[in-house]
Amino acid sequence: MTATDRLTATTLNASTLNASTLIPGMRLGRYTVERVEALPAVQASYIQLRHDLGSQHIHIARDDDNQTFAVFFPTVPSDSTGVAHILEHIALMGSQHYPVADPFFAMIPRSLNTFMNAMTASDWTTYLYSTRNRADYFNLLGIYLDAAFFPLLRYESFRRDGHRFENADPADKESELKMQGVVYNEMKGAMATPGSVLWKAVQKSLYPDLTYANNSGGDPTDIPNLTHQGLRDFHAAHYHPSNAYFYTYGNMDLSEYLDAIEAGVMVHFSLSQLDVSIPDQPSFTEPKTLSASYPSSDTERGAQALVAWKLGHSFDPDLNLRWSVLSEVLLGNPAAPLTRTLIESGLGSALSDGSGYQDSFREGAFSVGLKGLSADRAPVVHQLVLDTLANIAAEGVAPELVDSALHQFEISQKEVSNAGWPYSLKLMFRAVGPWLYGGDPLDGLNLDAALERLRLAREGGPVFEDMIRTGLLNNPHRVSLTLVPDPAMQDQQAEAEKEMVRRLSADFSDADRERIVQEAVALLADQDREDDVSILPTLTLADVTRKVARPAYATAQAGGALVGRVEQPTSGMVYLDVQVRLPELSGDELELLPLYAFAVTRSGAAGQDYVALTQRIEAVTGGVSASSSVGTGPDSLDDLRVSLSFGGKALNRNAGELVSVLRDVVARPEFEAGRLEQLVKQRVAGQKASIVSGGNAYAGRLAAAQLSAEAALEERQGGLAALKRMEALVENGDWDGAVASLNALHARVLEGQARLCLTASGEDLNLDLSSLTTLFAGQTAGRVSAPLAERVPQARTTDTPVAYNAVAFLTVPYTHPDSPALLALSRLLSSEYLLKELREKGGAYGGGAGFDARSGLFRMSSYRDPNIGRTFGVFRQAREFLNGPGFQGDKGGQRELTEAILGASKGLDPLTSPDTVGRMRFYGDLGGYTPEVQEAYLERLLAVSVDDLKRVMDTYLTPDKAAYALLAGKDPNPETEAEGLRFEVKAI
Repeated sequence: MTATDRLTATTLNASTLNASTLIPGMRLGRYTVERVEALPAVQASYIQLRHDLGSQHIHIARDDDNQTFAVFFPTVPSDSTGVAHILEHIALMGSQHYPVADPFFAMIPRSLNTFMNAMTASDWTTYLYSTRNRADYFNLLGIYLDAAFFPLLRYESFRRDGHRFENADPADKESELKMQGVVYNEMKGAMATPGSVLWKAVQKSLYPDLTYANNSGGDPTDIPNLTHQGLRDFHAAHYHPSNAYFYTYGNMDLSEYLDAIEAGVMVHFSLSQLDVSIPDQPSFTEPKTLSASYPSSDTERGAQALVAWKLGHSFDPDLNLRWSVLSEVLLGNPAAPLTRTLIESGLGSALSDGSGYQDSFREGAFSVGLKGLSADRAPVVHQLVLDTLANIAAEGVAPELVDSALHQFEISQKEVSNAGWPYSLKLMFRAVGPWLYGGDPLDGLNLDAALERLRLAREGGPVFEDMIRTGLLNNPHRVSLTLVPDPAMQDQQAEAEKEMVRRLSADFSDADRERIVQEAVALLADQDREDDVSILPTLTLADVTRKVARPAYATAQAGGALVGRVEQPTSGMVYLDVQVRLPELSGDELELLPLYAFAVTRSGAAGQDYVALTQRIEAVTGGVSASSSVGTGPDSLDDLRVSLSFGGKALNRNAGELVSVLRDVVARPEFEAGRLEQLVKQRVAGQKASIVSGGNAYAGRLAAAQLSAEAALEERQGGLAALKRMEALVENGDWDGAVASLNALHARVLEGQARLCLTASGEDLNLDLSSLTTLFAGQTAGRVSAPLAERVPQARTTDTPVAYNAVAFLTVPYTHPDSPALLALSRLLSSEYLLKELREKGGAYGGGAGFDARSGLFRMSSYRDPNIGRTFGVFRQAREFLNGPGFQGDKGGQRELTEAILGASKGLDPLTSPDTVGRMRFYGDLGGYTPEVQEAYLERLLAVSVDDLKRVMDTYLTPDKAAYALLAGKDPNPETEAEGLRFEVKAI
């Protein structure tokens, strides 16, 4: 029986179930229809059902082939052992019908999903995916339902992803005993980031008596207290249909979704009474002042100061909307009154992590503060927050600021976009908060009623001033929090971990130590065991779409610009993009380009200062942006191209204003020294905060910069080299010189060639763009070059207890016949080799291979990795794996190859939407990546053989062609000597 057969063993007595045939009270098998509502703003219907077992179900019926599924379980941990998080991992590691070690990871290359993951929040866990392939939808549904409701929860899985004792040499009981585990190492890395530490401290301080006081992800000091039985008990208490919230979305008949869930889950359960309710947090009688520490040597600028309040119920539609609007008014843009006052105070460099209104708790929270300061300035920041709020309440909130905030909500309600996340999941997360907390999920999808009530309330007198006074200033449930960098903390945590291991193992007998060795050897053997993955459903290469999207567009030359106009059903939105191919720039100008892009939309323009311009942007657009990019042509890696792009969107009634705003930003930016200083400090703070969470990207860029001119320029523009240069600017304070450089670069920008792309519905396509097209001189794009970094293994040290390791190789351009084989090889090494070696055996949270076909760069990397030397050994042994029996087996690796090609093909057919599909085609065609070129690439990919994989490995991925880099908390050289690697070590 296939997955589809098993899931549809029972059927509802209805041939066609859709919104037009359903009425509240109707019975559909064991489901009762509770509500049917139209969602005209997004051309959809809302259907809410309840099963006899108590589970709730929302279905969004919409003419969209990106079918989506999710199941949510309210999970309320009572400690910080990470039980909810570890369970999320282990549930996906084998189930009743799919008893293989890792069906989740095994399905990734067997699927054409557009999203596939699982997530643990503070008070819920979800398993979710989307796909445009019908067979794939039911294949994944079988995996997900079985994993959630019938997981094996094996002891071996618990030890692998949860925690375990293991010797440094797993087979030698006399070697150093350590604590291991994928989640354990993940959370060691997570809790070294200031944002994570701060956010956990906010939760614990605001909700000390509730589940939110615990770390649902797991605190590394508490994770070892979780037992295997405790994990199983938590699953039994929480993962039951009576505690399940199902969400489906798409254009199939409703019965197909319901039948599959009924047959796959519901028929196997009876009604259960579960209490996972979260009460109200008793309110404080007086404010509190607290501090928390995180490992960092940056005592001068590493602190954060935050003031946080507990508010009313987040599922109350009026409260939720009003606090969301007020948060946008106070903090939503650089000109917002609270943001502006805090930044212009000079006390810190950027808003603190977590600033804004949070509705991810049953009772909402508002928090605000600054980061980029020394801890001794925190009390001043705390007082400034309160004083500023008092001034705003006394002076009144300008009505136009509220109107602008409501305008942004109107856009978010209207826009249908798959950019960033599938639209189906964006809708889901709008509904899930009120749904899980006992409110009306439709309130999150349709704000019209709450907006009307807010309009009437505003007509009756001040609204937001009273909210500031009662909800914030006079609310004693307030916490003033300081996040303090502690230079000694990393070493202290490392020693504390060793002490914990010593304490927990103090009473071990020889038999206990021998058991640990035996379990470690058994776990390694279990990880080496070949599963019969043939029991897993799969797609085939016949399911791969051979054609790429070819949306029609018209082009015309206008002055120094080429204009493309793309007709798309944009739901009343207009999208405008301006890409400028630049004349030849100096090395200094190339390095300055990303700062120009960052500053140009955050500064003043055309006689307006940044405050006035920001308010204008908020009032008439959905935002404008600028970015720089580096790329190559399809035929040569030496064909280096640099461009600067501007973009914006607006409701069609404001399309002319969008053009006007963009024209002023592009033509007449006004950089000012004081504002530039603020922006650079914000950029430094943001990049420093991203280093530990994105260490693999920084390490990969450092490695690639030794090989590729494109990567070398990217490192100088956005990597650690760029951070060092901006920090030097902060130190020397030559802001007038920096402004002069930006103005000189601006003159060069207007010399370039512009390509404008307008995406809109047919009635909006004739928008006058002449005020933009006449700005550019139209010079031919200049030649771009960048010197490579020195070919020496590079290590950067920072405050992190785990490592991020990378190796890079430069290969061939997009149209080279070997490029598709390299792409398939990256997928195969990730799923068949690196995942097992780095995550399952090595304990890293993540690791894999990636190939960027347009840059020709092939990388292998690890993420939140407890190992360094071992990992580089794994990278180097990839060739042995490819040529060994572990890959080729009895069938010569054909299954693995097919899955690698299937997985690789997904990147060639990305999920698009009306706002992106035309822009991608227009600029892709101009860059030489035409449909014909892309489809030829796909055909070559589908023809890749195992021999091709071995050949490209031997040709391009040899040790003499490798470049190495890493980011860690220590000197790596003692661990890499055995691999013959000597790193040049520098502190960040």
